[in-house]
Amino acid sequence: MITLSLPSPSQPLLPPSSKTLNPSRQNIIPSSDSRKNPNFEPLKNRLIRQLDVGHLRHAISTLDLMTQQKAPPDLTSYSILLKSCIRFRNFQLGKLVHRKLIQSRLELDSVVLNTLISLYSKCGDVYTARSIFEGMGNRRDLVSWSAMVSCFANNSMELQAICTFLDMLELGFYPNEYCFTAVIRASSNAKYSWIGEIIYGSVLKTGYFEADVCVGCELIDMFAKSSGDLGSAYKVFEKMPERNLVTWTLMITRFAQLGCAKDAINLFLDMELSGYAPDRFTYSSVLSACTELGLLALGKQLHSRVIRFGLALDVCVGCSLVNMYAKCTADGLVNDSRKTFDQMPAHNVMSWTAIITAYVQSGKCDKEAIELFCRMISGQIQPNQFSFSSVLKACGNLSDPYIGEQVYGYAVKLGLASVNCVGNSLISMYAKSGRMEDARKAFDILFEKNLVSYNAIVDGYAKNMKCEENFLLFNEITDTGIGINAFTFASLLSGAASIGAMGKGEQIHGRLLKEGFESNQCICNALISMYSRCGNIESAFQVFDQMEDRNVISWTSMITGFAKHGFAARALEMFHKMLETGTKPNEITFVAVLSACSHVGMIFEGRKHFNSMYEVHGIVPRMEHYACMVDLLGRSGLLVEAMELINSMPFMADALVWRTLLGACRVHGNTELGKHAAEMILEQEPDDPAAYILLSNLHASAGQWRDVAKIRKSMKEQNLIKEAGYSWIEVENTVHRFHVGDTSHPQAWEIYRELDQLAAKIKEMGYIPDTDFVLHDVEEEQKEQFLFQHSEKIAVAYGIISTTSSKPIRIFKNLRVCGDCHTALKYISMATEREIVVRDSNRFHHMKNGVCSCNDYW
Repeated sequence: MITLSLPSPSQPLLPPSSKTLNPSRQNIIPSSDSRKNPNFEPLKNRLIRQLDVGHLRHAISTLDLMTQQKAPPDLTSYSILLKSCIRFRNFQLGKLVHRKLIQSRLELDSVVLNTLISLYSKCGDVYTARSIFEGMGNRRDLVSWSAMVSCFANNSMELQAICTFLDMLELGFYPNEYCFTAVIRASSNAKYSWIGEIIYGSVLKTGYFEADVCVGCELIDMFAKSSGDLGSAYKVFEKMPERNLVTWTLMITRFAQLGCAKDAINLFLDMELSGYAPDRFTYSSVLSACTELGLLALGKQLHSRVIRFGLALDVCVGCSLVNMYAKCTADGLVNDSRKTFDQMPAHNVMSWTAIITAYVQSGKCDKEAIELFCRMISGQIQPNQFSFSSVLKACGNLSDPYIGEQVYGYAVKLGLASVNCVGNSLISMYAKSGRMEDARKAFDILFEKNLVSYNAIVDGYAKNMKCEENFLLFNEITDTGIGINAFTFASLLSGAASIGAMGKGEQIHGRLLKEGFESNQCICNALISMYSRCGNIESAFQVFDQMEDRNVISWTSMITGFAKHGFAARALEMFHKMLETGTKPNEITFVAVLSACSHVGMIFEGRKHFNSMYEVHGIVPRMEHYACMVDLLGRSGLLVEAMELINSMPFMADALVWRTLLGACRVHGNTELGKHAAEMILEQEPDDPAAYILLSNLHASAGQWRDVAKIRKSMKEQNLIKEAGYSWIEVENTVHRFHVGDTSHPQAWEIYRELDQLAAKIKEMGYIPDTDFVLHDVEEEQKEQFLFQHSEKIAVAYGIISTTSSKPIRIFKNLRVCGDCHTALKYISMATEREIVVRDSNRFHHMKNGVCSCNDYW
């Protein structure tokens, strides 16, 4: 066990005099032979002049010339040369000087040996540094011990640094500011922070806290890095009797990095009032704080200032500006980021990575990000792990594993494939491309998995609806002892929500309560989404209602939930309450509001909110907002107005907008306009099978079977496959999936017997099969048979025989529920006196006593 026993005299402890520390000082006097040579002093002076201007190689030549002219260099010459190599970070030349020093056979004093320890420490050669230190014996002085503690601390050998510090104390040496600085740095992690706090007390007692700014800076860093304790870090900052620019910048930087962006900006203002002029590092940190808070206006003011003070050309500041414009621009464009990047006179890997990341984060410029990456490597700039991580994300967003694998191959070539952030991005890339087997392989071969690695694969399984694998992996994370954070739980909840596994979701809810995450804002938002998407809107509202701290995501999630469940009035009421609290809506909030209006045909309300987006809230409508308005008008049968809106859009309508119009044409039987919409979709996305299917269904509902056959033949020739419809239901934490006419379930016989009984019951109650929804040219009797083999009916029948009558039956379908199933399920809810909740690809239907929450408007 480590124990600390530091001296604590009443007076500040200062190190002993230099005479005591350097007993071998006399060795610095040059030999008599050197002094007798008239060339010695001129050559030595020449060497010093060359070092003063940084001409290291010329100085080495002068060193060799001194030897050749029988005026061998003394220890002072070697010492100055070694220190210059360290100052200019030319460690290879420093090692060469060391070899020449050994060849000189001069007796080395503690000054030179300490310099050598510092040299090998800074180039990461801890073994040689330690060998020199241990070989010094009784020549070790306070500088030697400080150099060795610093060597261990700077090379991630924290325990050795602390132990060396303790050994030094036992031998009676008093620590100086450099020694304290090094051991505090070694304690700047969660494992040894308790030692750092003891040393903090000793620093206060010995007087070095007041005497040296560097000690205070290291203490600030220790509290910030070891436990994120910004409160204690700021107390240190406030107690410091003397602060310089470095101190202010450090505190601002730690505030910005650890989620206290507002405090960072306030401290920046205080710094300026105190008369300190910010440097490039200060501006870089405060710009990052502006980015975190979305303060574009303040960021622009700072941009103008860095231009005025000549700092805009600095790479560090430029990268912060690129990042700020990318994240804070409301329309998601990267024009300002690109302008900033293009104005930079020179680019390094940091600036290239910043602009590539900006394009990826914009959400719609992934191809451009990949092109920039190619430009970077063609310009002889070698990517780092962050460059690879960003470009792999771009490949994932494009679902392009082919390019992603080429990028990863280059990372392997550069030896960066084993770096965690590259491996984690590779996992995400495969997951986004739907290749979960490859994602799992990438995860399994990671040499050192961290929580981000586990979160990446968990999120991948969630997005690919592989809930069971997700929960097995969750147990694995728990067993490793890595720990679980909010993102892990959010991904698990998303996985449960994606397949409607509310039982699993409730288990996760219980677990996160046990882990103490119940008040975490991110988790609460994920819970709202999970309960809402699993069909339990009241539980979602309960979570929302109990939240103490809500953000725009919380409000938007709840509005989206009410909208999807067809409760438009509650959705709009929630939106108005959100505005009353002062929470500013974003683009996604308006998608939810417009969807709510669309689901119930509130045309006037929809138009009002659409117009208010820019006029009141300053939000420019995007493609998805126009799609919502087309959906609102199209559902209401106002197809001509929907077409007029499309023609008036400030940009060309994409496939989503035309697909929305085509769906409306299918509902209202407008074949001519439907054909036009389908043509526009296929012009933009020629390989989209959904457009062919919708057009085929439109012709089929009009009885135009030749056109149907023609479309199906075209699809077959192009090898376009229609997405198979299926439904599923969760019973006792197990998900049961059914396709049309499915007989693979172990209880298939009981399911179909129940279906026959239900068919007889609901027909007696007045149900008439709507054979218009059978889009095949077959006899009526066969059409009726087909209808009762639809997957949603099979899932409901299984739910009836497998669950208690007190529970609602919740079924889920990957496509839109068909009109006949919608009618039949309403009758079944009345016949069985059971509530049936159906989630299809568009919305929820709550059916009870023969009535649906959508009021048959869907």
